[in-house]
Amino acid sequence: MKLIALLTTLTLSSIAVSSYAALVLIDRISVVVDQDVIMQSEIDERMKAIKAQIAADPQTQAPSDDALRGQIIERLILENLQLQTADRAGIRVSDDELNEALSGIASQNQMTLTQFRVALANDGVSWAAMREQVRREFAISRVQQGVMRRRIEVTEQEINNFLATEVGESVTSDQYRLGHILIALPPNPSAQDIRTTRDKADSISTRLQEGADFGSLAIEFSEDQNALEGGDMGWRKPGQLPSMFSDLVADMKAGDIKGPIKSGRGYHLLKLMGKRGATSEGQIEQTEVRHVLIQPNEIRTEDECRDLAISLREEIVAGRDFADVAKLYSDDPGSALGGGDLGWSRAGVFVPEFESTMKAMDINELSEVFKTSHGYHFLEVTGRRIEDFSERFKMGQAENYLRNQKFDEELDNWQREIRDKAFVEIKN
Repeated sequence: MKLIALLTTLTLSSIAVSSYAALVLIDRISVVVDQDVIMQSEIDERMKAIKAQIAADPQTQAPSDDALRGQIIERLILENLQLQTADRAGIRVSDDELNEALSGIASQNQMTLTQFRVALANDGVSWAAMREQVRREFAISRVQQGVMRRRIEVTEQEINNFLATEVGESVTSDQYRLGHILIALPPNPSAQDIRTTRDKADSISTRLQEGADFGSLAIEFSEDQNALEGGDMGWRKPGQLPSMFSDLVADMKAGDIKGPIKSGRGYHLLKLMGKRGATSEGQIEQTEVRHVLIQPNEIRTEDECRDLAISLREEIVAGRDFADVAKLYSDDPGSALGGGDLGWSRAGVFVPEFESTMKAMDINELSEVFKTSHGYHFLEVTGRRIEDFSERFKMGQAENYLRNQKFDEELDNWQREIRDKAFVEIKN
């Protein structure tokens, strides 16, 4: 019996040692961000995706791995903090929304969904990682819109001042696609800091004038939020650009480079990547609508969402205030605080199911509960109008321009605030 026991002990010990020896490190925590972490695998996946994006453009030269890794870690920290904010706000992205978005991305690349998956695999990007990235971008966009809606204020006096400007007189102004590199100054810079930063900006400007690739230098050196996109700010009207940029672009031709331009943040380099004219809006039919959205989540099933939406609609029919219901229950952070009000909108702004339901409703008529990719809704049309370039229309357009003009700066301020307040530990 003792011999058997000894043999058993030795056998189990051998198995334990063998199993321990076979263990390999699959993943590790790379960054601690408040109550969450960023895994090394996340950084690796993002590196693969960005490198594939750079490789797809033969004119873009890849920066060093260290420079790219530093940019990616900072991007992931900011994303993580915003996702934590979205999670606390109860923002969720449904599978239907993800599938619709991925199908749209595939279509933009002239591929079927299957071809898109194969192309990602060939680039070393997993389908699960792509879905997660799209989900993150959806959630971050929603939390940004909700936070900026509360932080940005546009006064009537600002609108009137804007309408008195040359830009404000024309709501059909040209659009510009601008590339941007920011060489940032440190907080409370010394005279030496300013000289060093200016010298760095001058050096990059010289390289650009000699024909260096703008996107490559933006990825490597820019400290702006568009750095990983090669500095591309997308298509914008002058009123949607920071004022110091909008004053310059009107005299620029495609391919022109301006800078360095000094601001409180640092030195800016600009490249006009494209310019296109806007067409007249003509007469526009607009609808004023409010809604309540109930979304599925980890603790609420599709059936429970539908039943809750039906129950809330019945309460409103029985006399409960629509705005109160929206504030308490709606899962749309952009409109809930305003009682579900989506404001005045034109055709084509909303998803098809929402558009068709809205179009079928009479003014002050409450719709039945219906489903879209966002969840379960019911809505009420509170007004309809046909607008041309009337004063009211111009006021609305001016407000939108001013909000967009303030958006990037205020978003940058908010991101700096949450970054400064966060506990962040980058591990070796």
